[in-house]
Amino acid sequence: MTRQAAAAATTDGDAPTARFKRTARRYRRTARVGKGRPPKSVEQPEAARMVGGFSPLSKPGAILHQNFFLIDSLELAPRLLGKFLRRDDVILQITEVEAYRPNDSACHGRFGITSRTAPVFGPGGHAYVYLCYGLHMMLNVVADKEGVGAAVLIRSCAPINGLETIQERRGQNTEKPVLLTGPGKVGQALGLTTAWSNHSLYSPGGLELLDGPLPEKILVGPRVGIEYALPEHATAPWRFAIAGTPWISAPKSTLRPT
Repeated sequence: MTRQAAAAATTDGDAPTARFKRTARRYRRTARVGKGRPPKSVEQPEAARMVGGFSPLSKPGAILHQNFFLIDSLELAPRLLGKFLRRDDVILQITEVEAYRPNDSACHGRFGITSRTAPVFGPGGHAYVYLCYGLHMMLNVVADKEGVGAAVLIRSCAPINGLETIQERRGQNTEKPVLLTGPGKVGQALGLTTAWSNHSLYSPGGLELLDGPLPEKILVGPRVGIEYALPEHATAPWRFAIAGTPWISAPKSTLRPT
């Protein structure tokens, strides 16, 4: 039937043709089959979308309790993978970390307690933020009991929410892993300064660490950029990353499955 004929039938008060009835039936049948699921054209919440090839492991859980952090940094580091960092509308999922331990020649604790390193010797669950090369804000999660002097560096994350804010802070209009693969990029995306050092990550408000599942597979390897450390520390496999995600910083070739 031509469009003119269809229009004429409607004008004359005739019933719609079988063709339009079949279309309506198909629509109703499709709606019944897909009941409870949004059409593909419906915009999904930002946290549910895949960004840059990374699908979030789960939605953020509750704020982690301080007891979660009161363990050896080498034990805490892999447990932080898959957890979430939240500041206002920005939510990041941790994909890569490094452990720094007491008596570690690559740890800032080796300098003892100074105005800069004092947060490292505080109780676990606090932030230690320092300026690297005068450019990059590096976020660390303090581990273990007060006075130990250990922390976990957040090397890379994946964006879960607040992508536009992240891009604006980073000065990069991209959804590719380059946006957050590197500790300085993470600090910039969260809008951190050294004023955040010693901030409680287990208290509501400001910068928070939220629960999330451990990944099924983890990669390990030596830490990055610590050539000055003693050989046994420079080669120690204290770098951890989620296997299978592109949201990992270079070099990737030194990482191996556990």
